[in-house]
Amino acid sequence: MTYHPKSDFISVMMERGFIADCTDYQGLDDALLAGAQPGYIGFDATAKSLHVGSLIQIMMLRWLQKTGHKPITLMGGGTTKVGDPSFRADERPLLTPAAIDDNIAGIRQVFSAYLEYGDAPTDALMINNAEWLDDLNYLDFLRDIGRHFSINRMLSFDSVKSRLDREQSLSFLEFNYMILQAYDFLELNRRYGCILQMGGSDQWGNIVNGVDLTRRVLGRDVYGLTSPLLTTSDGKKMGKSQSGAVWLNAEMLSPYEFWQFWRNTTDADVGRFLKLYTELPVDECDRLGALEGSEINEGKIRLADEVTTLLHGAEAAASAQATAREVFEKGGVGGDLPTLTLSAEELGDGISIVQLIVKSGLAGSGKEAKRLIAEHGARMDDAPLTDAGLMIDAAALSSPIKLSAGKKRHALVQLG
Repeated sequence: MTYHPKSDFISVMMERGFIADCTDYQGLDDALLAGAQPGYIGFDATAKSLHVGSLIQIMMLRWLQKTGHKPITLMGGGTTKVGDPSFRADERPLLTPAAIDDNIAGIRQVFSAYLEYGDAPTDALMINNAEWLDDLNYLDFLRDIGRHFSINRMLSFDSVKSRLDREQSLSFLEFNYMILQAYDFLELNRRYGCILQMGGSDQWGNIVNGVDLTRRVLGRDVYGLTSPLLTTSDGKKMGKSQSGAVWLNAEMLSPYEFWQFWRNTTDADVGRFLKLYTELPVDECDRLGALEGSEINEGKIRLADEVTTLLHGAEAAASAQATAREVFEKGGVGGDLPTLTLSAEELGDGISIVQLIVKSGLAGSGKEAKRLIAEHGARMDDAPLTDAGLMIDAAALSSPIKLSAGKKRHALVQLG
């Protein structure tokens, strides 16, 4: 649909490519024009860090705040005890309350890089849905909330239907998830005046449920907005790299490796990613994205710098770029490279090069490391590695050695 928004927030969302669908463009636009409005996104605490797949949602909250509204980061302390079945082939492992609290503390660090928290009208709030879910009375909940949900309709949502079509078990616990998520929206509206829920397009069914429930129980209009589920131009799911998830917490992925992930963006994705993940003007994003040949590297470096600056700060971005230049252009050893420090006990009489490649994170398994060597993709101190049986001893580690997988992934190994 072609809609011409008047509010700054929807204008930015449309112009930069954030919107997949909206429950009511006109109603949301009018509400946003009436003053500062709270809007939220829910994040389940299944790990100590979010990964880059969540960054599009975090940027939506950042733009909501930058255009004069109030972002709410809803932590799923309650719903994480259930697990979201959306588009999963299996049931999530259940976490203990202590593990969930630990994960929430880790995730909180990321949000503070993008959002301003506090008590002012547009300051962000962090809320845990355990606040209302932990003390629910089951019979009251069934009577007051459950009666508004049609099983027929719930079975029709793609997230549930896809599991049933594959004849995979969907537990009653998971089936309740969409009711709990809808109830979150109702409670956020009741307690904080929240009028907007955002999420990825896989959350559309859950969001629509919350809009309907809030209207039925409280008689209030609220709105839903979804972003497209992002894949890279070569069809890979956003947030994964060759060496695993691209985490947002620095202790789980170094700023250098984070910078390098963006530097390695496929040519065709540069313009689109600049619009979604940076705050550069749209015409500048288009200019950089349209560069061709080796000139597109200017766009990739700018993308890596801007995204890393937002998350880790300008100093970390500059340091990452300097390390990359030293490693790639001069063949040197940059001080920011991911580093594996071995103790004398770990080293013993020697350690195989295959084990070192795995331990340094350049390969996921010994089999993968051996294949890397066999295909001439592994190097040590910039010299090709050809012998998968090579042993590295204390003498070889008298100074740090640089291991490389392909042209773009490097790590240092040193003796502690």
